[in-house]
Amino acid sequence: MLDFKNKSVLITGASRGIGRATAVQFAAQGARVAVHYHRNRAAAEETVAALDGGPHFLVQGDVKDPEQVQALVEETIELAGGIDILVNNAGIYEEHPLAAVDYAQWQASWQQVLDTNLLGPANLTYCVARHMIARGGGRIVNVSSRGAFRGEPDSPAYGASKAGLNAMGQSLAKYLAPFNIFVMTVAPGWVETEMAADALDVASGDEVRAQSPLNRVARPEEVAYTILFLASEGAEFLTGAIVDVNGASYLRT
Repeated sequence: MLDFKNKSVLITGASRGIGRATAVQFAAQGARVAVHYHRNRAAAEETVAALDGGPHFLVQGDVKDPEQVQALVEETIELAGGIDILVNNAGIYEEHPLAAVDYAQWQASWQQVLDTNLLGPANLTYCVARHMIARGGGRIVNVSSRGAFRGEPDSPAYGASKAGLNAMGQSLAKYLAPFNIFVMTVAPGWVETEMAADALDVASGDEVRAQSPLNRVARPEEVAYTILFLASEGAEFLTGAIVDVNGASYLRT
């Protein structure tokens, strides 16, 4: 049984999808959860309403903005009494196929995606890890993607951002281990979320599901369970690991 009693967790992008499922599971195991959102306060409030136990908290901020990152971390520390676990889940996907966009659109997409998916988690990790060093330890779990390995032809910035997130996690796992801070990463494939609905609810969705021998995509709860396991006591020696959660749809050696 995973036990997170007396633990405080900050989950970015927790208003829906993987973030919401992760918040629900942490709360069910006794954690205090800070539910981060950017714009959709109503959805974030729905997440908080679905959580057992408590107290739980809403924190708002744009992860692209370094000052807002610092502010939301400080707010979480004040509300929750500290941060024991950080889940870097917030991210965006934006298509920008090279032959279909102009140079300005290309640059804008790269800037937007990297700022959100890579620099945002880097800044969050900095602020939270400094706090964890002073507290004597903690856990950081990053949410990456299968796309970091197999490529994202229509959104190369997305693939690059997730590959960068993988590398950042591995580098900081080595740096932070002496401080009793452990850094792991999950790399899901397709997941049943609102962001994926447009692709999964059309005829081509059958082709997506067929990529896995299970003939389906992951449920958010399955990714969330892996996140909880990595953040749990006893999983420390997995620090630096990147765990695939893709139903054998993409196998790497």
